[in-house]
This record gives sequence, structure tokens and C-alpha cells, in this order.
Amino acid sequence: MKKIVVIGPESTGKSTLSAQLAEHYGTLWVPEFARAYLENLGRPYGQHDLLTIAKGQLQAEDEAARHANGMVICDTDLYVVKVWSEAKYGECDPAILQLIAGRRYDLYLLTYIDIAWEDDPLREHPAPEERLYFYNIYRDIVMNSGVPWADIRGGYEEREKKAIAAVERIR
Repeated sequence: MKKIVVIGPESTGKSTLSAQLAEHYGTLWVPEFARAYLENLGRPYGQHDLLTIAKGQLQAEDEAARHANGMVICDTDLYVVKVWSEAKYGECDPAILQLIAGRRYDLYLLTYIDIAWEDDPLREHPAPEERLYFYNIYRDIVMNSGVPWADIRGGYEEREKKAIAAVERIR
């Protein structure tokens, strides 16, 4: 089972690309668990919610992998939870770091900030300099992960082509 992660700052087309890849390969994709969790929370989230989000993300990945067609596309991974926690709270729960250490992926697709920002009540960092700051953090993560990765830029069609080419290199 190949596990591909689409990672990058907020509002950079991760969900769109994940859905496109799943359709192209006839497999499943895992939406970002945090989005559904926060939409149904009914209160402001706190740092303690992040471990619940992390566990929910992994559970959703595992469930998709049981039913996927040789490959699962993940619209985020726990590095996003780590970065989010450090940005908002200045630290990350060691339990989340342990979960990260126990997961392996086959490819990272890093989405660039050249997609227009779309307002959303769950998004927190719309300024171009913030988006670039987070892009650089994710770039450092994937570069140091030991996992193949591809930089995904351009319009939606160009991004899909680049992502498919990167997936084909690891199949």
C-alpha cells in the first residue's frame, strides 16, 4: 500500500489535488480530519484537542488504507498538526511527536502558495508573508523526511500533472 501525503500551508489546493489524484488512480483519499472535527466542536479549540485530531487523522488513514486500491492519498499528515501546535501554542504534545515517529509515507506532494487565498472561518494565516513562512517550514520538513517529495505549483491542471508524474516515479 502506497501512502501519499499532500502537505502545505492553508488554502493551497491540498483537498482539490487529493481528490483529483484519488479519482485518477481509482482509489481513496483521506480528508483532513481537523476540518470536520472543528466544524462540529461547538466551542473554540484548545491545545488538548490537537491530540484528538492527530489520532482521528491516523484512524481515518488506516480505515481508508483497508479499502483503498493499492494507494491512499492523505490530505495532510501529523506534521501539519505539529506545525499548527507550535505556531499557536509554542510547543507540540510529545504524544503527537511519537505518533509522527511511528508513521511512514511513500511520497510528499508539497503545495505552493500560488493558489489564491480562499476565506474560511477555520483558516488562520491569510497574509502572503505568513503563507510563505509556513510553506518554508513544510519544505524543510519534507526535505529532511527522507521520503521522496515534489514541489507542486501552478494552476490546478498543471498541479495535477506534476503530482501524477511524481506518483508515477514511486510506483
